Amino acid sequence: METGKEGILLELDLSDLKSVKAAAEEFQTKETMLHMLFNNAGIMAPPMDQITAQGYDLQFGTNVLGHFYFTKLLIPTLLNTVQVSPDWKPRIVHTSSVVSSLASPLDFHTFKDGPARRDNAPRWLYKQSKLANIMVSNELARRFGEQGIISASVNPGNIRTELRRFMSPTVENILGYLTLHSVQLGALTQLWVGTSDEGASMNGKYLIPWARYGRPNPVALDEMANNELWRWLDEQVDKHSRSE
Repeated sequence: METGKEGILLELDLSDLKSVKAAAEEFQTKETMLHMLFNNAGIMAPPMDQITAQGYDLQFGTNVLGHFYFTKLLIPTLLNTVQVSPDWKPRIVHTSSVVSSLASPLDFHTFKDGPARRDNAPRWLYKQSKLANIMVSNELARRFGEQGIISASVNPGNIRTELRRFMSPTVENILGYLTLHSVQLGALTQLWVGTSDEGASMNGKYLIPWARYGRPNPVALDEMANNELWRWLDEQVDKHSRSE
């Protein structure tokens, strides 16, 4: 659909907190409002020797910490949007995955590089990051829902994208034929949350393909666990801010 608008690209590397901060600051020099934020970027099962610029597990650092920091920096803009546009509740949509339901309670020792992280397989670390996406979404919903910000998490479905580039070609070909869907379908549930009138009532919800309500991993419904993760993430980004 043509909107007559021009997209403006931000240079943003979610695996580098310095880049995350610069991108948020650049956005805020251009815009005073933000109606929808889709935390949709991610990486899956990269080689174990790949870590973030600040030494975090690449999957957790990119999929969780980078998004958390970007969102935190944009909270003032989102709150301003609530004030300026009372008929619209800004939306934050966090992309999770069906594999979040297979994740165990979080192991904080694996978030940074070290023996605990290297004792786990990349696919396990990916599942953990996708569970953490829902936990952050739920905690954000609890903290800011009454102030007018909507936060929801989404399992977009098994989608054929570059996310799977580290999988073996044989496995990818088999899975692609049997289970993967188009990018257009992958966007459907996220757009339902982000653009529909019904999205205004989805704070704290977990959505599944295609545009349906679902129930997340029970770990994500533990408010104490969600708050613990939030505080840990907050400590990391505050530490980074003080070091600059």
